[in-house]
Amino acid sequence: MTSAGTMCFDEYGRPFIVLQEQERQARLTGLEAIRSHIQAARRVADTLRSSLGPKGMDKLLVSPDGEVVVTNDGATILELMDVEHEVAKLLVSLARAQDREVGDGTTGVVVLAGALLERALELLDKGIHPTLIAEGYERAARSAARHLDSISWSVTVDQENTTWLLLAAMTALSSKIASRCQRHLAELAVTAVKTTCDMTRDKDLYVNSIVLKGKSGGQIEDTELVRGIIIGKDFAHPQMKNYLTKVKIAVFSGSALQLPKVVTKHQLNVNDSTCYGDIRSCINEWSNSVLKMITDNGVELVVFSGKIDESVIHLLLRHGVSAVEEVPDVEIVAAAVGARITPRVEELTVDKLGRADQVRILNLGTVSGKFIALEQSDKAKIVTIFVRGGNEVVVEEVKRSLQDALFVIRNLIKNSSVVYGGGASEISCSLALMEESLTFSDLDQLVYRAFAEGLDAIPTALAENAGLYPLMVLTELKAGHKPSRGVDCALTGDCDMHKQGVVEGLQAKKHQLVLATQLAKMILKIDDVRGPKN
Repeated sequence: MTSAGTMCFDEYGRPFIVLQEQERQARLTGLEAIRSHIQAARRVADTLRSSLGPKGMDKLLVSPDGEVVVTNDGATILELMDVEHEVAKLLVSLARAQDREVGDGTTGVVVLAGALLERALELLDKGIHPTLIAEGYERAARSAARHLDSISWSVTVDQENTTWLLLAAMTALSSKIASRCQRHLAELAVTAVKTTCDMTRDKDLYVNSIVLKGKSGGQIEDTELVRGIIIGKDFAHPQMKNYLTKVKIAVFSGSALQLPKVVTKHQLNVNDSTCYGDIRSCINEWSNSVLKMITDNGVELVVFSGKIDESVIHLLLRHGVSAVEEVPDVEIVAAAVGARITPRVEELTVDKLGRADQVRILNLGTVSGKFIALEQSDKAKIVTIFVRGGNEVVVEEVKRSLQDALFVIRNLIKNSSVVYGGGASEISCSLALMEESLTFSDLDQLVYRAFAEGLDAIPTALAENAGLYPLMVLTELKAGHKPSRGVDCALTGDCDMHKQGVVEGLQAKKHQLVLATQLAKMILKIDDVRGPKN
């Protein structure tokens, strides 16, 4: 009989037993480890499952410092969750990858990965090796991707034809907190893209040219598009002109408009009024030279990253030049007005000036805090969507929703192929895989059928969250299925996604499928976890 341990003695002669295989007993390996990892992934997926779709629920998350976030965005939820399990962290990375590449579908990709792993667990219980399951999932995913290509169609997307962009953006916004204003917000997003991008040439839209800013104290319907940039500051002096047209703008950085400091270790003593007068005259001489260089170039508005010296402010006010100080993002302001940032006033020339057709103070009612809009009448390099909401939590969630919509529009401009949403494409792929599974042997048939059942998790979750009977809905949709038939989350009585205008980008849908399959394969092939001490 094998000994359970070895008797040892410490330096004081006290006996203790060292158990054999103690490390291996404390750490799961093999199929036990795989089962444990799948259970962890399923728990994370179940957390997000109720947030999927237009009728999905929101999550209220509280950070350690007390900050409250209300959202149903999968990537945001997982980022703010306190995740410790190693496999759960892989799901966080999965949602982050989907958010970074596609911008939308982060909840769906996690739910799909969890469903695929749940079906894989059933296959493991039947004695199928995890490697065979992983390889079968890879083949099934390729078949599903080919089927998505077959049921997709290409749409016309250009400056004049933006209907499909609008529908795709509305689909992305339908599951957000701002769903009641989804058309208004989608129109703002499409207009912002049209303003900053020539869709016939610029297939790779630079989303950062669309700035999202917000202020609480209004309604979501008050959200507006500014063809230019918004500065969250007031003018440097309350008596400066706050409405300007056809403005020449100078953008300064560094210490350009600050009084030069004396670089010396010596102490300066002012003993009489004559010395003070000399110092004052030097300051006045410097201030007048700064003013002359600004006015000689025809500048009407000064934007500075730092604090403007008081003497310069008064001179600018006297000569009718408006100024904004302590602007944090002068690079964006310069790009918006077409100016070049000038670090020293002496380097200012006419060719470094920017232009704005209109400069105005935004009217925010009784809300404290000023915002200055620098607008262009024609095509702008940078536009700003100024979000309003009842409180900061709503404003931040609407901004996240708009960010998702902008990514959806960008993806559709790059690849103009679309499929129907509402779980229609998943049901179609599931039926195709079920049919294809009949051509394989028993083992491959089981894996294909498991993958197909995993795809059913998306329409099932949509039906559950809409208050429908999932089994009944899924059975009806599969009985007389067409690629356009999906879950009627809007409860209109019609399952035709074409009539409801629910569409999604093909590339985003395929990316979701690939990422979920890759994660499922990865987890199925992890049979041991070792920490730094192991």
